[in-house]
This record gives sequence, C-alpha cells and structure tokens, in this order.
Amino acid sequence: MNALIELDDIEVHFKVKNRRSVTPATLRAVDGVSLAVERSQCLGVVGESGCGKSTLAGVLVGLTTPTAGQVRYDGQDIGPRRSKELRRRIQMVFQDPVASLNPRRRVRSVLAELIDCHGLVPDTGMASALNSLMEMVNLPTRVLDARPRELSGGQRQRVAIARALAVQPDVLVADEAVSALDVSAQATVVNLLADLRADLGLTIVFISHDLGIIRTLCDRVAVMYAGRVAEEGPADAIFATPRHPYTRALLKAAPDLRRRAAEPRVPALEGEPSGALDLITGCPFQPRCPEAEAICSAAPPPYVQHGSHRTACVHASDQLGPVPG
Repeated sequence: MNALIELDDIEVHFKVKNRRSVTPATLRAVDGVSLAVERSQCLGVVGESGCGKSTLAGVLVGLTTPTAGQVRYDGQDIGPRRSKELRRRIQMVFQDPVASLNPRRRVRSVLAELIDCHGLVPDTGMASALNSLMEMVNLPTRVLDARPRELSGGQRQRVAIARALAVQPDVLVADEAVSALDVSAQATVVNLLADLRADLGLTIVFISHDLGIIRTLCDRVAVMYAGRVAEEGPADAIFATPRHPYTRALLKAAPDLRRRAAEPRVPALEGEPSGALDLITGCPFQPRCPEAEAICSAAPPPYVQHGSHRTACVHASDQLGPVPG
C-alpha cells in the first residue's frame, strides 16, 4: 500500500466542566482511530453528528492537536508544529464558505495573497495563475473581482476550493463541503471534486453524512461511531455487504427511490448515540444494537479483517464470504 496520509491510534480528548464534580470531565471526541489513505485515493468518512468526523479533519490539517497517536505524511511523522511547506500540502475545504471567506475582500485578493505568501509563481505570472484557478473550478474570470456576498452558495464553495488549490496541495480534506448547498449546487461541487482528483491526482478525504454522495465519489469508506471506526473498507463492499449493524442501520435509513411503497418501513435505531463523556467499557454501539450479547459490553471488540475490509464487531466473522479482490 502506498499510503500518503496515515493516522495511527489517534485520540483527541477535551477537558470540560462537570456540574456534578469539581474535577473536569474528559470528552473523548476521537478515541483510537487508525486510518490510511493512499495517494490519489478518495476516502469517505461517514457517521452521525457528534461522532468525531470534524475533529478528525482538524487533526489531518493540523488545526487540532491529538492527545495521543501519530499522523504521518508520506511516511514522515508530523507533529502539531508543521513546516510552512507541509501545511500547504494538506488543505481543507470547510462546510460554510460564508464563514470561511473574508466578506470584505475580493476573490482576487484572497487567492493572490496565498500564492504570493508561498512564492509559487513570479509576480509576472500572477494574473495567469488566477485565471487558471478560475478555470479549474469552472468559474468565469469576472468572479475574481467579486466579494463573497455577490456570489451564490455554489460559487462561494467553488471559490473556497480554488483557495485550497491555490497553494498546490497533495491532499484535500472536505469537511461537509456540500451540506449547506442545494441539490443542484451539490452535484456541481461533487463532480468538480471528482474531476480535480482525476486531473491533478489529488488525494481527498471527504467527510459527509450523505451516503449517496459518499457512494458516488469515494473509493473507500470509514464509518465512525462515538469517536471510533466501526467499519472500513472498499466503498463497493461497504454498500453491498455491510458487516457492522450500525452500518446496516445507516444504509437502511437512507432514502432509496428504488424501495417500493409496499415494503415495510425500516424502524429507526432506538436510543441515543453514546455520549463522548460516557465511560464506554465495551462496544460503544452495544446499547442500541439489536444483535448485542453479553460479550459486547465486556470489552471493545477487536477488528475482524477480511481482505481490505475491517469491522469492529464480534459478529462480523459470521458474515464472511470470499475475500474481496
């Protein structure tokens, strides 16, 4: 495997005030996550709100310092104090372009400052570089002279993508980058990301709660629950033969136009997700799992590996078929 980005047993804990005790409680936002993303691959990270997806994104780009664990880029250990060169290699596209773009500055000024700061092109080539960025994200060059408020939501998000591309990154982390857009704009941005990956060889970590988009865009999928990876594997295998009961519940709950009206409605999961302040001794999904047994509350389940597909469930081995190619 030619992994460009690796996360090794990452934990992110926060101290929070506890009304019931003088001692601060520990919020475990990410609780022992290990992932690897190959060069030019697109990894989708999916799960309910509060499962740790965005915190993990912050660790990837260096905005969040992990409590424990290691981040490696191209085989090199990287800490929270990253070099300027390394910071530009891993860029992020945030969920809300209105909040992430300076409302007072024109697009030209925002992009030119980044290019100049990293010394990527000479002054004489700046205009050409800016025009090329607009072409990359399918925007007319007149957008360079606009402020964010003068653009539509889809245009603003494409400007945000252009800002990330301005420093010529190898890795793009998209954190719910299309969730604030309408369906038409979502399709435009998703298609753009797919084209950029093909044209530039970008490695993409795409974080979303939308399983339909994940299935369309991603090669591999990591399903997170309560700060942990419940299941990870090739996208085709995850959607065709999910082995974790939580993954199956997510897929059954997703809208499906092919589902006939006469088919029985899939009941929603009962209960609430395990809180990040809860002391979890066994499987975090155990309180809501319809397949839970006594062993599930005794200790965290080990991963059952099947080819390149791994599942943190004691029942995963019951569903194994031929090893995927």
